[in-house]
Amino acid sequence: MLAMRGLNGDNVILEMPPTSLEHIIPELRDAIGPVILISGVGLLLLTMTNRLGRAIDRARQLKHELSIRAGHDREQTLAQVTILYRRAKIIRLSITLAATSALLASMLIVALFVTALLEAQQGFLIGLLFIACMVSLFASLVAFICDINLSLHALKLELEGIASAAK
Repeated sequence: MLAMRGLNGDNVILEMPPTSLEHIIPELRDAIGPVILISGVGLLLLTMTNRLGRAIDRARQLKHELSIRAGHDREQTLAQVTILYRRAKIIRLSITLAATSALLASMLIVALFVTALLEAQQGFLIGLLFIACMVSLFASLVAFICDINLSLHALKLELEGIASAAK
């Protein structure tokens, strides 16, 4: 039972509807989709955090190499460090958006169960949470694609450096 104040100031006691296994099983089925989404986003987060770690490690390695480089080699190394920093910022954004997507999927699961337990019709809230979850995941993947393009640009710079050193 829940006690609440009514519009006229009186205490109103609300009884929660009984919850039975037959009542919750359909909600469990409905929650499987968001649970699978959370699992998939978790794998994406693992990939993204690995990419972030590699970008940071590579930037630290290049920082140490700056002291022994001069002229054109130094400029190329600085350009690579700049790209790596941009990549790290983009990957951080991608990780943040993916984690937000997982959080929204978790909120969606909670909202599904709360609305089922209270027998409330909150289709708009459920739809809004799902849309926000998908938009966040979409934006995360777009940022991830940007990171991949930047990494190819950094590779191009490095290969140009090797080609110019061979001449």
